[in-house]
Amino acid sequence: MLFDTYEQQGLLFNMNFKDKTSNGLQAYRGDLVLVEGEVADDAGRRKPPTAIIRQAVLLADGDKLKMTAGFLNELSEIKTYLGLYKGGITPETKALFFVVNIPKPLDVDIDGTLFHFSPRVDGMVWTELGDELRLDKDDFKGQSAADKVVTMFAGFKDYKPKAEKVSLEAALGMTIEAKRVDRGAV
Repeated sequence: MLFDTYEQQGLLFNMNFKDKTSNGLQAYRGDLVLVEGEVADDAGRRKPPTAIIRQAVLLADGDKLKMTAGFLNELSEIKTYLGLYKGGITPETKALFFVVNIPKPLDVDIDGTLFHFSPRVDGMVWTELGDELRLDKDDFKGQSAADKVVTMFAGFKDYKPKAEKVSLEAALGMTIEAKRVDRGAV
């Protein structure tokens, strides 16, 4: 299973859950490692990763991703993401990332897969994703955590973002100076 492979490779971090859905798919919520931390001791334990995709929401069927979403601090991190996770991405994969350093929504075709990038400097991926896909709490009532990810994926069926379609290189040239805003208890 795809997420078991990621876990063995040390690519899952701050895992909320990794579970099977009622229809046999795999669901994951947590962070995804982009750049591992350095080795901390002689036992091979590592320091925390130096770059992650925050609050990732993934759905997989076997070894292929059906949906991938998360929070990127910089659009350029998508290249690192593709280097690590491209084997699971297909043209049918639904991909939506919230990105701190872009000025407007962008659609980018990367090797036949359409990636939606939406500008955000704060927020929680699960909430923002639900808003973006026009889902509300009632859509998730009575479902397991894994089945809620399936419902989120189903929201892509009618998803038509208003975004400029550009190449990846053009999108990387549009980045702005922006910092993630963290809110909450101190």
